[in-house]
Amino acid sequence: MNSQPTNKTNNFLADYVLFLADSSLIMGHRLSEWTGHGPSIEQDIAITNIALDLIGQARNFYQYAAEVISENKGEKITEDDLAYLRDAHEYKNLLITELPNGDWACTISKIFFFSAWQYFYYQRLLYCTDKQLSAIAEKSLKEVTYHLKWSGDWITRLGDGTEESKRRMEKAVEDIWPYTGEMFKPVDYETELENSVGVNVSSIRNEWLEKISSVFGEATLSVPRETWMQQGGKNGVHTEHLGYILAEMQFLQRAYPGLEW
Repeated sequence: MNSQPTNKTNNFLADYVLFLADSSLIMGHRLSEWTGHGPSIEQDIAITNIALDLIGQARNFYQYAAEVISENKGEKITEDDLAYLRDAHEYKNLLITELPNGDWACTISKIFFFSAWQYFYYQRLLYCTDKQLSAIAEKSLKEVTYHLKWSGDWITRLGDGTEESKRRMEKAVEDIWPYTGEMFKPVDYETELENSVGVNVSSIRNEWLEKISSVFGEATLSVPRETWMQQGGKNGVHTEHLGYILAEMQFLQRAYPGLEW
């Protein structure tokens, strides 16, 4: 009598954890493209470390998702299966994470918006009843706090810098802003698990916007007005960019399945 609701709940949980894992992985992979190309050695190392942090977060989430999915299916699923053997429509990452890096201002904007969202999201997850999610959030929050400060400092540095740096920051914000709304539009698995995980995504928006406004004020930048927002990533509807990311990221696993090295 109780198996069906349990399976349904587990399916929602699997989707929920995959959403968090996919968002961290794709963002981490994008940022890894900067390795060796940063504006200075110090910043090259910094952004590479941020990429590694995000991929590490993704691994923790994938390992948990693999446990839940293996239990549901009755067969062994691994973190590598989830990262390397799914197609684009099965990924649930936020669209902002798959956008091309663009110039330094564009990348900084993406990191700042995304890190601010993660910061307030993980703060809620700390107190959820799911102990594994809580533990992952606790570890990840320490890293995200640094990501947010680092990117915020760069927002201020570029926005309140030269005429050229300010122009580039304004252009980057204008281009990236329409992809931020998806963060605060709950989909079915977030709504269904809201009580158990303790995250109301809509309520996070005010805190997120307050943080954005504070840093933008120091950077002499204007917060964009309300506009139409892109969405769909959480439910597997993506831009063309994700396909190219996966083609590169998944090539070896798909070409040589099961290979270990």
